[in-house]
Amino acid sequence: MKAGLGIHTCCAYLVFSTWKIEGTQAAQGKYAQMLFSELFEDYSSALRPVEDTETVLNVTLQITLSQIKDMDERNQILTAYLWIRQTWYDAYLKWDKDKYDGLDSIRIPSNLVWRPDIVLYNKADDDFSEPVNTNIVLRYDGKITWDAPAITKSSCVVDVSYFPFDSQECNLTFGSWTYNGNQVDIFNFLDSGDLSDFIEDVEWEIHGMPAIKNVITYGCCSEPYPDVTFTLILKRKSSFYIFNLLLPCLLISFLAPLGFYLPADSGEKVSLGVTVLLALTVFQLMVAESMPPSENVPLIGKYYIATMTMITASTALTIIIMNIHYCGSGAKPVPQWARVVILDYMSKIFFVYDVGENCTSLQRAEDQDPKLNTYPREEDKHEGGRRPVVKMKNNGRDLRKEPPGGTDDGGRVPCGNPRDVVSCCSCYNVLIKNIEYIADCVRRHKANHAKGVEWKKVAKVMDRFFMWVFFMMVFFMSVLIIGKAL
Repeated sequence: MKAGLGIHTCCAYLVFSTWKIEGTQAAQGKYAQMLFSELFEDYSSALRPVEDTETVLNVTLQITLSQIKDMDERNQILTAYLWIRQTWYDAYLKWDKDKYDGLDSIRIPSNLVWRPDIVLYNKADDDFSEPVNTNIVLRYDGKITWDAPAITKSSCVVDVSYFPFDSQECNLTFGSWTYNGNQVDIFNFLDSGDLSDFIEDVEWEIHGMPAIKNVITYGCCSEPYPDVTFTLILKRKSSFYIFNLLLPCLLISFLAPLGFYLPADSGEKVSLGVTVLLALTVFQLMVAESMPPSENVPLIGKYYIATMTMITASTALTIIIMNIHYCGSGAKPVPQWARVVILDYMSKIFFVYDVGENCTSLQRAEDQDPKLNTYPREEDKHEGGRRPVVKMKNNGRDLRKEPPGGTDDGGRVPCGNPRDVVSCCSCYNVLIKNIEYIADCVRRHKANHAKGVEWKKVAKVMDRFFMWVFFMMVFFMSVLIIGKAL
């Protein structure tokens, strides 16, 4: 029974509390209607709400940055989502809250009261519509607080010299459009913009939003015009551009030195350089499309231009080296200075080994191969009064045939039959001339071949030399770009 009595007591208390709250709200609604009718009976929102026209009306401005919607570098426009809070005192909208059942504030449409004509000076939007007509909070002492959201497009001077490792500073300047500083004075509520509700952006980091008040006297007017400038400090997140623009360029640029390592006989050395140059041109166009047309060339653009210049130079050098590689028998011999500097010293430094015989190894090869000396030389003909001897093969055995009739003790053909002697001598003379012709052809062929081998080795040494030179150039350019970015 006691439990049932307790439950009934609680229910009665809840009903009484609900009735009291509803009655209070109904009372406040009644007094609010009465207050609203009395306040706005003779009120005009067209005039500045001060009792003395010489009195300066102070407006406090607070900006909360909610989101960066877009940063258009090419058109130099920053689009941001802001919450703008303006606070001022209206001398004609005051009341005694005790007369209205303790009602200390009401919320009414903002177009019913006077509002300061504070605008964004560096606005870059074609839409010049009025601010959003949100409600204001009106306190009993005449303090008005107006919170309004706004999507602003402001002009921002973009410096892309260090793109994609750049930082930007965009100003948001707010001030009265018609009232001078003697009529409406503007103050910043905080030393900086409010970033507590900022939504993280995928491309930009916020490093601060300091605020400063300026008082400027324009050439058209003698009165001062105050404004509050919020400086938005932005730092670009460069990871996207590193992986999509910088790293591909770096990898492609390392292909340029490898073109020198490609064998000349492959026929793809020049094609590789042209392909790499076209690939970098595509990336350069991608960067140029997103950058504003200014005199400041972005850092990555300078890197692309330097790399393209390097690849152009490497392609030109490749063409020259290809001409050296294909020097044939009609070319001049390798100069002595090139033989000493390139073939003797640089080939050892760059570990370039012989690709074949050269002129220096031709005599050594002849001395080592006795088969090349089986033919008579020009100075050996009829030396010491001896007859030429013909070396022939018969069933694997070497036979030395002498002219018919044999020889006498002096090695001369016996002159038994003059007709046979003449026939024999003419036959051997023709044979000797043919052998000498063949030997000369072989000698010239080997000399020309050795000359071509030397030019090929010169081209290969130059290939290795320029390959390491361009590798160092690419490396130092990359380090220089990263060093400037950091």
